[in-house]
Amino acid sequence: MERKTSMDVFGATALIGFALLLGFNQVVIKFTGGGFGPVLLAALRSAGAVVILLIWMRYKGVPVIMPKGVSRWGVLSGCLFTFEFICLFTALDLASVSRVSIIFYSMPVWLALAAHMFLPGEQLSRKRILGLATAMAGVMWALADRNGTDLSWLGDLAALGAALGWASLALLVRTTPLSTVKPEIQLLWQVAISAPILFVLAPFMGDLVRDVEPIHLAGLAFQIVFISSLGYLFWFWLLTIYPAAFVASFSFLSPVFSVFLGWLLLNERVEISILGALVMVATGIYLINRR
Repeated sequence: MERKTSMDVFGATALIGFALLLGFNQVVIKFTGGGFGPVLLAALRSAGAVVILLIWMRYKGVPVIMPKGVSRWGVLSGCLFTFEFICLFTALDLASVSRVSIIFYSMPVWLALAAHMFLPGEQLSRKRILGLATAMAGVMWALADRNGTDLSWLGDLAALGAALGWASLALLVRTTPLSTVKPEIQLLWQVAISAPILFVLAPFMGDLVRDVEPIHLAGLAFQIVFISSLGYLFWFWLLTIYPAAFVASFSFLSPVFSVFLGWLLLNERVEISILGALVMVATGIYLINRR
């Protein structure tokens, strides 16, 4: 498809669908944790994604070698990717999908703040400052709410660590030679480096295997195929067609879908404070990304 200068029906539909897919993925991770420990589950997902990506790249004729001088940045991105998903999977193992999603999808807030400090031309306008303050207030409200069930300070902090790891990874890609590397190679290096590290760490970070049933294996397969490999490739493809700001603005839908699906599929109780925090975070992310 040719490059677009504005969002059209196809792009909006695709991005809403992808936000729904990411929201559903939080539920899948939570549910699949009934069969696997969180770090082992993350390791298996990364290892499976390596296989899918290698097949895809061979089919598309994309080289798997990182350009000269960029490898060290690829290794660092893999380490940040590892940290992000240790935190995310641990958070979903300890806390509800609703809480984790609100905190985790605050990533654009931290990225906007970092970009203001480190990237020329990315200074915060008044509107973006308002969005930043609104979203941060929403996150603080979610953290302060200790009245519901399935509460865990460690889970909340792990979700925040995952958001910061995600933002750091995005900033690394934008500020280093990784920005010149094809998305497929970036993603391959991230999952290929994270997989062995996660396998080594898994025995020291809780359970390895719990009560594995076929439904848990199906959940793992879903994450490998539709999220960590082909799903992200689809998102990167959309970035090559539509302006990045328009694509990013749809990220505010992901926590909305996560909270709704957590209530619908996992019977999670959604407190008024969580709904209020959700509205504030989503509004803030929208203001930050809106042009």
